[in-house]
Amino acid sequence: MDPIQVGQYNTLKVNRKVDFGFYLDDGAEGILLPKRFAPRTLRIGDELKVFVYHDSDNRLIATTQTPKALVGEIVKMKAVSVTGLGAFLDWGLMKDLFVPKSKQLGGMREGAEYLVKLYIDDMTGRVAATEKIESLLSNEELSVQEKDIVELLAYRTSELGYVMIINNRHTGILHTNEVYTTIQIGQRYEGFIKTIRPDNKIDVVLGKPGFQKVEDEAGKILRLLQENDGYLPYNDKSDPQEIYDFFGMSKKTFKMTTGGLYKQQKIAFAKTGIQLTES
Repeated sequence: MDPIQVGQYNTLKVNRKVDFGFYLDDGAEGILLPKRFAPRTLRIGDELKVFVYHDSDNRLIATTQTPKALVGEIVKMKAVSVTGLGAFLDWGLMKDLFVPKSKQLGGMREGAEYLVKLYIDDMTGRVAATEKIESLLSNEELSVQEKDIVELLAYRTSELGYVMIINNRHTGILHTNEVYTTIQIGQRYEGFIKTIRPDNKIDVVLGKPGFQKVEDEAGKILRLLQENDGYLPYNDKSDPQEIYDFFGMSKKTFKMTTGGLYKQQKIAFAKTGIQLTES
């Protein structure tokens, strides 16, 4: 069988039942799935997707709980306690996630939130987290290309706009003139690669690229019109922020999309908005 991936989801087979839960086959003694996390219908021989990590006694344990992040991911988490050795973050599991003091930037405070990356500690084999993520991001060897749809994480502000983490691996700039909503540090967004420069610096944009984006938004506008008696009080003179707040798209995309719908005779332009045509 495939080796167990600690800090990841694994699909494992139930090989025996005990009073306090089930043991899942790992090719050795088995990994305990505590009774409280086992589906009521679970039986010996069933396969189950579980998250695997170490408990407080350094034993591998399985859970059907959903962690806030997997190994390799970058996420914002709240510190729930701080000790002389490090801090513990709310991971969404029974066991909190440890951040060694040496992996903190300026010391963590209980109740505050921090952007961290999850990794496997070489000494213990346990999942841990580090706040020192800058050195773990690189654009030297890119795994993306222009127009790729990617996951973006708001990392920090810059003079140009926002530095965004791309797919937990690279960094790119979301320029101020491409921002049509409030960006929150630590929040995830869907976006795409707009430009890759010769020095591998990347410009990103929220949403989807090109005509695919316009096509998707056309369906949204038609649906919203149908849900609002065929009329919406927005047009090319509307405030960009109002358009984004209602439609979730930039004013440029709104104008391109409504223009396309008008040419298809699916909508008409009124003095104060847009409306569905009778056809």
